[in-house]
Amino acid sequence: MIVIPAMPAPNTGQKPAAQGLFLDPRKTRLSVVLVEPKIPPNTGNVARLCAVTGSRLHLVAPLGFRIDDKDLRRAGLDYWDKVYAATWSSFDELLEAEGVSPERLHLFSGRGGTGLWAARFSPGDYLVMGDEVGGLPQALLDRFVSRQVRVPMVPEPSARSLNLSTCTGIAVYEALRQIEKGQPPGTSG
Repeated sequence: MIVIPAMPAPNTGQKPAAQGLFLDPRKTRLSVVLVEPKIPPNTGNVARLCAVTGSRLHLVAPLGFRIDDKDLRRAGLDYWDKVYAATWSSFDELLEAEGVSPERLHLFSGRGGTGLWAARFSPGDYLVMGDEVGGLPQALLDRFVSRQVRVPMVPEPSARSLNLSTCTGIAVYEALRQIEKGQPPGTSG
């Protein structure tokens, strides 16, 4: 039998970056953009992810649910007050209001030409996800061809996509891994 000693709780005075177990909340984080999400529990799970990573959540309309939907609240548990969340009437409104340049965008698509591990992420980047049924609108994919990223999967046709919140979690933590390790900023594509 191997006994692993209990780890100290975060409130025991241990430094936040101790052993890489905590993210530094003072660092500029990421923005997660859900374009036309349809399923409330997926959006709630992504909100929870944003809360625990210090990422900002942007929802681009039309949404497939109401913001006060009970399933959305339930999936986000009691994290909603810890999330910076904004809704936008269009993707262009988000880009204009936030002053986002194309090199800050990473559009996740099953048809993306850059693999997740080849993409380069920097603090303040925008990770853009499409809806659960059709993915990102074709007009966005056509507009930002060089900014498309694909999460690696087996090439079997029946394994065509990941769940929205799963894909978002993979993307956010790979981006944070790169940022925390101090990899040089770059662009995907």
